[in-house]
Amino acid sequence: MVLWVFGYGSLIWKVGFSYDERVVGYIKGYKRVFYQGSTNHRGTPQHPGRTLTLEPLEDAICWGAAYRVSGRENEQRVLSYLEVREKNHDLRAYLDVYMDSSSTEPAVSGALVFIATKDKK
Repeated sequence: MVLWVFGYGSLIWKVGFSYDERVVGYIKGYKRVFYQGSTNHRGTPQHPGRTLTLEPLEDAICWGAAYRVSGRENEQRVLSYLEVREKNHDLRAYLDVYMDSSSTEPAVSGALVFIATKDKK
């Protein structure tokens, strides 16, 4: 089994886990926004700091990086790590990642993306 994880914020430059392959690309139908409140390394409970999340937007694209993780043990380790790191999410989506705007076929199908929806902000 193979797990792909798509990062659109700090996962681009500070991954924090081992991976087998990195693909730079974009997802469709979302834009990157600083709407998510967080007290993890920033802000206070009264005034949470802002971190990135995604907001649905027709015809939008969001660039980032997808990471391939192989092996059941490694996948479980990465998922456990991300559950802590991305603790303010309330939605897991599995989205296709594209590398080239002229391509109709995704480079990666079904990459895991963590999203905090409006209800979680």
